[in-house]
Amino acid sequence: MTTQNIPVQGATVHAATGASLGRGIALTQVASLGNQLGAATGALAFPAIGPIGVVAVRQLVAAAVLVPIGRPNFRTMQRGDWIAVTALALVFSIMNTSVYVAIDRLGLGLAITLEFLGPLALVILSARRLVDLLGGLLAVVGVVILVNPGPSSDLLGVAIGLVSAGAWAAYILLNRHIGQRLPGVQGTATASLISGVIWIPIAIAWFSHHPLPLWALGLAVLCALASSVLPFSVDVIALRLLPAGLFSTLQSMHPVWAALVGLVILGQQLAVNEMLGIALVVVSNVLVTSTNAVRVRR
Repeated sequence: MTTQNIPVQGATVHAATGASLGRGIALTQVASLGNQLGAATGALAFPAIGPIGVVAVRQLVAAAVLVPIGRPNFRTMQRGDWIAVTALALVFSIMNTSVYVAIDRLGLGLAITLEFLGPLALVILSARRLVDLLGGLLAVVGVVILVNPGPSSDLLGVAIGLVSAGAWAAYILLNRHIGQRLPGVQGTATASLISGVIWIPIAIAWFSHHPLPLWALGLAVLCALASSVLPFSVDVIALRLLPAGLFSTLQSMHPVWAALVGLVILGQQLAVNEMLGIALVVVSNVLVTSTNAVRVRR
């Protein structure tokens, strides 16, 4: 009886691991696409309230929705938990502000591609296999081709995009750390609450000089739901199911979704170098993801 039960138990463990991997991959792509749809929606409101106005509404709406969903238990949170969620709240503000300013200056596809350098750096730094390193380097080549730097480049916009890249890398690491310390999305909800409190005086000062039309408010709210509530809730779950390196590699789909959403919603045409860069990023993503999936099954 014992010798017959061992392989059955082993098969169950491997099946569960494979199923968890599949769920994690699917969740990352839902969050990725939603994030870019939200970014494009927010960009439509830039002419009326600017990137700062969109970020202000996004932070406040995210807090209003995520806190009731997460229902954080503040009494059980320890000092280390508060430090982590406060750091994540600051990262939320820096990441969202810098990427929306970059989108306003550079366009959706280029800004998101620059932001992707953050998780891409995590992939390279956490690579333990040659295929992971090669996949990361291939994605780097794709990003360079996609950006196509030249004398006419908006260097300030590129610098702001790089700030968002660093913030995105910090977001991944902090979210994974918090997900291991606090159940559900309590950590994300608490961080959103802190970030929302920080943005209340900013929103009051900004909208006192920039009137908020209802149509712009509606777009900003949709942006918040798609770009904050959805990914902030889903990412923390996906990070429990996936290794940090694989999660970071899957983020390479963000530039792809950004280019496609920019084309469909914002009418931003794709140049030849952009299509080539996107293709290389996709190949990199498929290479590392598929080989990791095979390794987990084995």
